[in-house]
Amino acid sequence: MNSFKDRVALITGASRGIGLGIAKELVERGAKVCITARRPEPLADAVNELGGEGVAIAVPGKADDPAHQDEAVAKTVETFGRLDMLVNNTGINPVFGPALDIEPEAAAKILAVNVLAPLAWTRKARDAWMGEHGGAVVNVASVAGLNASPGIGIYGVSKAALIRLTTELGFELGPGIRVNAVAPAVVKTKFATQLYEGREEEVAQSYPLKRLGVPADIAGAVAFLLSADAGWITGQTLVLDGGVTLVGGL
Repeated sequence: MNSFKDRVALITGASRGIGLGIAKELVERGAKVCITARRPEPLADAVNELGGEGVAIAVPGKADDPAHQDEAVAKTVETFGRLDMLVNNTGINPVFGPALDIEPEAAAKILAVNVLAPLAWTRKARDAWMGEHGGAVVNVASVAGLNASPGIGIYGVSKAALIRLTTELGFELGPGIRVNAVAPAVVKTKFATQLYEGREEEVAQSYPLKRLGVPADIAGAVAFLLSADAGWITGQTLVLDGGVTLVGGL
């Protein structure tokens, strides 16, 4: 379980849900982590849950804010002396409805946070540490980026772009930096409650494994892609979906 001993990760959007689950997994395997999110109070609680400032620090801010990105990367390197792993987990979907009905400003914000921010975080991690020393990046995409996703179409477009960005960066950043992605289906988090709340059993019936995901399902896969065990994998997207896409579902 010490596969990440002496390694340091930065995980965006990690005060709860999938991001916090990933942070827990990495800390349990020996890593130190910097976590980010918008609100300071939940971040402080998450740091305590992870084991305190000896293993975790937090930098609050908006994922698409360049000043926040600079601060988080700089503080990670300053505090822990390195930055080996980056997990681009932050994602937003503030609107629901047909893609053609979404206001352009809302669509632009979704693309800024879900696509352009991961690009910026990766560039800054490369410039601060990984470009010289190597590293690994995992982008948290979604099965919504693989097929039509009614009601969350622009979100799906953004995740499709993130999957494509993963391919491009995997090519551009080799051999020193590996870049991969995971594409979860519905995971039981606050972010996804509208997709299953009050009807979880019904939704789960469309999954061959007959259950929805939990953050630990995603965390283990992300840890694998960051690890030396995945040392010959780059530019790939691992679908984590309980089998639902086998039958054409989301």
